[in-house]
Amino acid sequence: MAYQLAIIGGGAIGEALAAGAIKSGLYAPEQVLVSDPLAARRDYLANRYQVQTTTDNFKAVREAAALVMAVKPQVYMDIFKPLASKITGEQLVISVAAGITVKEIEAALTAQVPVVRVMPNTPCLVGKGATVLARGTYALTEHIMIADRLFSALGFTVELPEASLDAVTALSGSGPAYVYLILESLIDAGVRIGLPRELSRQLMLQTMAGSVQMMAETGKHPAELKDMVTSPGGTTAAALEYLEAQGIRGTIIKAVGQAFERARELGQGKE
Repeated sequence: MAYQLAIIGGGAIGEALAAGAIKSGLYAPEQVLVSDPLAARRDYLANRYQVQTTTDNFKAVREAAALVMAVKPQVYMDIFKPLASKITGEQLVISVAAGITVKEIEAALTAQVPVVRVMPNTPCLVGKGATVLARGTYALTEHIMIADRLFSALGFTVELPEASLDAVTALSGSGPAYVYLILESLIDAGVRIGLPRELSRQLMLQTMAGSVQMMAETGKHPAELKDMVTSPGGTTAAALEYLEAQGIRGTIIKAVGQAFERARELGQGKE
């Protein structure tokens, strides 16, 4: 094979994969091919990462040992189905798309092709992602290891059964949006009580980053860390009492439940 890795879709996740694979030393730039219809994206990726680029998805299939499908779910099958009959059992398909199941992918293929379905999240773009891997019918440990090495360059990885991916999509896949909404609200709160917006932003970014690191390094339960900040009759206690009275805990749990149900609907082909 001319290339070790071909990525169909040169958007944000496709770029992150190419960058991570090269930066980590997993592949040399000349071993990576990215297919994208937009000339501006191809030029950008070629100039920044020295990867090879093309508009020909069939070239990617013919010439690469591992094929990453990094296109949006809405157009996934329109792009994949014409390619499927050209993919052999000697290759590996890595699928990055919410709602597109291994069963659907394998049904389109005409050979017993190893498939690994992955669910990353957007912090992969800065090397701090959380990615779950799920193997298909013909994927062996060696195939999982290839996908794991690729996504480990972008953060944390773990293998789970595919049945868990709807839950993963709802929790960590959508999770960054929940965090950003909370951050946005806290920054706005700082402005409302008189702080300059940029200072409020800096304070909350550092507070969020430090809190996450503290939880990771100490291994303590979040409730225990919360109690460390909360003095009897103090400011934190007053704020937490109000949040609990407003049902914030239940609201967050229910919101993730809504995302989970929507992920299941998408997996069943519902619009």
